Amino acid sequence: MITSALPTSRRSDTPAALDESITAWALAARGGDADAAEQFVGALHRDVQRYVAHLCADPQAVDDLAQDTFLRALASLHRFEGRSSARTWLLSIARRAVIDSYRYAAARPRLADVPDWQLVAELAQARDLPGFDDGVALLDLLASLPDDRREAFTLTQILGLPYAEAAEVSHCPIGTVRSRVARARAALMDLLEGAEEPAVRAA
Repeated sequence: MITSALPTSRRSDTPAALDESITAWALAARGGDADAAEQFVGALHRDVQRYVAHLCADPQAVDDLAQDTFLRALASLHRFEGRSSARTWLLSIARRAVIDSYRYAAARPRLADVPDWQLVAELAQARDLPGFDDGVALLDLLASLPDDRREAFTLTQILGLPYAEAAEVSHCPIGTVRSRVARARAALMDLLEGAEEPAVRAA
């Protein structure tokens, strides 16, 4: 048992140190350490939720997709060898989970049982929360980006993955990720400037 060599906290001084801790927990969990498995899941649960939220178009599906991701990961931990960081490995699984959910939805379309499902969804959202409007605005801006640019921006700028790991998750060269992020930033800046102009004129 290598539990004694494992980090005891999810808090680390640097992102690289945290990734090393997470990878150590994953490797220990592969060997049957239940505490390490719990640390591994807890350390990456928020990142997985944020990532699938930006990949899928259904906010109601985020929790299910995150749970599916961890079920897949824990079932295949015996194949994880630590060649890449556990975070990168897990986000690759999350990406596949989202893709599979799209395929399933395409094969089995669901009909809404209310006349205006969009209005019902909007009314069900929380309001008057700190940062709610800013969060909605950011999601709207990100949603306007092409899928590949939104994914690259989310991985690197929101989840904080290094470009090399984002490239591994996205299955593309690192230069492609850099290009997508640069174009996403430029597009977001243009959108922000376009949104501010009417307000300035009105003032």
